[in-house]
Amino acid sequence: MINGEIRLRFAPSPTGPFHIGGARSALFNWLLAKKHNGTLIVRFEDTDRERSTVESEENIKDSLLWLGLNWDEGIDVGGENGPYRQIERLGIYQEYTDKLVESGHAYYCYCSEEELEEDRKQSFEEGSNPIYSGRCRDLSPEDKAKFVQEGRKPTVRFHVPPEGQVMFKDLIRGAISFEKSGIGDFVIVKSDGIPVYNYAVVLDDALMKVTHVIRAEEHLSNTPRQIVLYEALGFKQPEFGHVSLILGKDKTKMSKRQGATSVTEYRKLGYLPEAIVNFLALLGWSTEREDEIFSVEELIQEFSLERVSKSPAVFDVDKLNFINSQYIKKSSPERIADIIKPHLVKAGFIKDENSADENEYLVKVAAEIKDYLSFGAQAPEHAGIFYVDEIQFENEEAAETLKSEEAKNLIETFKVRLSELEEVNPENMKALIKNLGKELSVKGKQLFMPLRVAITGKMHGPELINIVPLIGRERTIKRADFALKMAGH
Repeated sequence: MINGEIRLRFAPSPTGPFHIGGARSALFNWLLAKKHNGTLIVRFEDTDRERSTVESEENIKDSLLWLGLNWDEGIDVGGENGPYRQIERLGIYQEYTDKLVESGHAYYCYCSEEELEEDRKQSFEEGSNPIYSGRCRDLSPEDKAKFVQEGRKPTVRFHVPPEGQVMFKDLIRGAISFEKSGIGDFVIVKSDGIPVYNYAVVLDDALMKVTHVIRAEEHLSNTPRQIVLYEALGFKQPEFGHVSLILGKDKTKMSKRQGATSVTEYRKLGYLPEAIVNFLALLGWSTEREDEIFSVEELIQEFSLERVSKSPAVFDVDKLNFINSQYIKKSSPERIADIIKPHLVKAGFIKDENSADENEYLVKVAAEIKDYLSFGAQAPEHAGIFYVDEIQFENEEAAETLKSEEAKNLIETFKVRLSELEEVNPENMKALIKNLGKELSVKGKQLFMPLRVAITGKMHGPELINIVPLIGRERTIKRADFALKMAGH
């Protein structure tokens, strides 16, 4: 149960594309902040100077805003607790490092990599946990001077008393405890003066007055180190909640094939942001409702950590596609036209720059095919029938529907009746097909299937009465002739 003021944060590292797992963490924090009228802070953990890039930072911000996950404080927004990039906070970290060293909670460590590796090997040989031996914990001034003279650049280690336990109540997993003896004295500042994650994140969260830390399960092992730092620094620790991992459908670590890709890729494929949000909310969180389609407002109202599962979530692409298809169905043809346009351009059906008439035609196409789409990149296989003149049969079964003399007679009569229409519109087409069935004593599949295959090459798709007016009389008749020729007539 969450009471009082709530301040949450999302603090990604800008070291690559913004992936779906990070988006879920951001969403859970955003939903809690919105539900409890709290504050969401977005900041960047960019102390990995080799891998952090401006491009990654922009990608994360752009992806969050595309998903509708705005923030109240932090990067670009500002606030009284900045700066909101770690690399701009080095002076703050140094101030607290000095205090920890002065109080005896931390010390300078001059150990070389070779010495540390030797200690690790010895620990493994003894069958013990490979924690730091403490050899620099009580160095004499003479030893320190000697190491400095040798040119050794020290790290700063935090001293963890070996007795007792670190205990906390996880908001999702309940009571958790770690033995302090298994933690060891850990590095908080590297030899280049850059703080490590576990140190910087504690100072950032404390100084930004973060009350709740909701993050991925992989950070659970970091929590005891962070708690002992909170205690030494005299800060009130936040409440922690660790959300389970996301696995692929086969219950293994997600691969790109199973959905482990960036938010940008889903955007490019033509998924809708509200569908992604809906899907991500259901990754590890459940509701008493039977349906799976939630508006953002409903998610905010219903979301709670009490219903977040301890078990891993399964990324089911089929479920994502179903949810996205429902949102596509509800969307306007104009919106879907914008989403499918780049895919139709790539397929060569349209140009990037179109006339007003071409754009109007695209909207009409979108209206006809949107109920058949799971995501925008599927558009070419459904929209092609509106842009090509020479259709191709989708399979042998489709080709067979036109090989009989009855089918040939049906198509030839259809062409005549179509040419006689004063105006080609859905109402006239409906009447034409109905009268054609009566004229030739054909109905059902025997009537509709040959017509559909002759006009589209496919056995399923949008309503014929809508397809023909869009394609136009001349193109429809040309297609029918071409289809009969392909069928051997």
